[in-house]
Amino acid sequence: MSEQRVLVLGANGQLGKALRAEFPQAVFYSRAECDLAYIDQVQALPIDQFDVVINAAAYTTVDAAETLEGAALAEAVNTKAVEILSAASTEHGVLLVHVSTDYVFDGNQKIPYIETDEFNPLGVYAKTKAQGDLAVMTVPRHYLLRTSWVIGEGNNFVRTMASLAERGIKPSVVNDQIGRLTFTKDLAAAIRHLIESNSPYGTYNLSNEGPASSWADIAAKVFELTGHDPNKVTGVSTAEYFAGKEGIAPRPLWSMLDLSKIEAIGFTPENWETRLAEYLA
Repeated sequence: MSEQRVLVLGANGQLGKALRAEFPQAVFYSRAECDLAYIDQVQALPIDQFDVVINAAAYTTVDAAETLEGAALAEAVNTKAVEILSAASTEHGVLLVHVSTDYVFDGNQKIPYIETDEFNPLGVYAKTKAQGDLAVMTVPRHYLLRTSWVIGEGNNFVRTMASLAERGIKPSVVNDQIGRLTFTKDLAAAIRHLIESNSPYGTYNLSNEGPASSWADIAAKVFELTGHDPNKVTGVSTAEYFAGKEGIAPRPLWSMLDLSKIEAIGFTPENWETRLAEYLA
């Protein structure tokens, strides 16, 4: 692994920060070195100087993507930039590692999604990510990691709930969106495992192991683990939570991912409840 030349895009995001621990010798580009919203900057990337490119960058502001400006940014970063990266990786025989999302599915089924399930993205963000996935799938050497509910270093749902608990606020939290957390520690480790084990190229689901849970369940767990009353969390439906609000992107109600494919190649992610306790400690 040490002799492989690795470029990581999205260096300052939650996943980018976790990848620093797994790939200390890699070259890390933040938005300052390459802003994926600008086609010329993506085209100027020295892809041919690397063996592996890990794209940990994305436009993830789901609701803002429903605006004209946000939609243009989402398409530039999540679709057009990924198409350029895919073409360059193919041309130079580079391994492209790309991170995707459960949002490419509509969330209407009730069994965990497998890697080959059909896309049906609901919102603008989801559609731009799905288009990016299709581009990555054309690269002969690629790992596409489909993940959900990502938690790492930085602002995220868990940090928000812990802050509300500390301030004595009783939040209403959505209880009909079901999935599992994905901690960036495990996501970064999975990427390293795929590369180092020379696993078959293709798409792999990756979330943490553990029970199917709603955002309200997770919020209550955060309250409990930080020494507060979990009953202060009130569960509400997605429809109730967003009632009267405009410009809200549709969310998949079912985000459970089947992990059997990545576990079959020797990588088993930690239980999300265990990781959550570590994270909050």
